Amino acid sequence: MEAFNLTPPQWVESAIHTFDFCCPKCGASTMEAKAAWINRRSPVYTANSRPKWQEFYHCHCNASWWAWSSDRPPSKYTRINWTFGKK
Repeated sequence: MEAFNLTPPQWVESAIHTFDFCCPKCGASTMEAKAAWINRRSPVYTANSRPKWQEFYHCHCNASWWAWSSDRPPSKYTRINWTFGKK
């Protein structure tokens, strides 16, 4: 399954909205999902005019869930240096 395919997979129909950005059934993270699909055809705009999308996940426990891209917690793999050369 291609996450950026314009046609949603069938498992999206049974997805439930979660606010914790993990599987509501077993607590698995997005990294443990069997499949993912991003609804990029219908962005919603936040108060500061930034787009957000629905991210859908099909978990290894067969539960399907979605959350807003803007609700994604910061990644532990992203390292941003905001000092810009300050010592």
